Amino acid sequence: MPVLEVGLVPASTRESRLTCWLRRGSGILAHLVALGFTVFLTVLSRPGTSEPALKLTGPLLCSQFCFCMAEAILLFSPEHSPFFFCSRKARIWLHCVGQALAILCAALGLGFIISSRTRSELPHLVSWHSWVGILTLLATGGQALCGLRLLCPRAARVSRVARLKLYHLTCGLVIYLMATVTVLLSMYSVWFQAQIKGAAWYFCLALPLYPALVIMHQISSSYLPRKKVEI
Repeated sequence: MPVLEVGLVPASTRESRLTCWLRRGSGILAHLVALGFTVFLTVLSRPGTSEPALKLTGPLLCSQFCFCMAEAILLFSPEHSPFFFCSRKARIWLHCVGQALAILCAALGLGFIISSRTRSELPHLVSWHSWVGILTLLATGGQALCGLRLLCPRAARVSRVARLKLYHLTCGLVIYLMATVTVLLSMYSVWFQAQIKGAAWYFCLALPLYPALVIMHQISSSYLPRKKVEI
């Protein structure tokens, strides 16, 4: 009877090369979709034109918030991360930078939106998009504080680091899904529907869902089971 070394997986249970390449390809496609959708909204917003630039800058920054958050999560993937050559410690710091940029974009976008609606004498928080967006921003701030505690567990007096990491992963997934819902709700706005109509609108509606599905699979299949074992 063959003896298997500890930590090795029998060949019968290994994934096929085709499955491995499909997963890698789907991850690379998630990067391209996230980047392409952000570039598309940048071109669509046409910042600096005669249409109120203040009004268009808010949605533009919010889309960049989703892109930075997506890339900050996807860089941990062992299969399709653009920083696969970096150590885990380096990727953790890149994750922090990406999340900091995401919060900065969200805060600036919120400021531009509030300023634009105040100038136009329009009421605030009158749509599902605005309410979900505010909740997402608040949750992102709380998630960032949790991440800071994980960076310095001794200074923050964290006794059970593995459990806090599990909470951080789970909440991060929920927050990214909330950000995706916020983007989807923005496509029901009068401005977006005036720009994109017909089948193209449904296509745009499906684009943010793809990176969300890849991130959901990455966290639920690769990290959550391992963290539960550590606990």
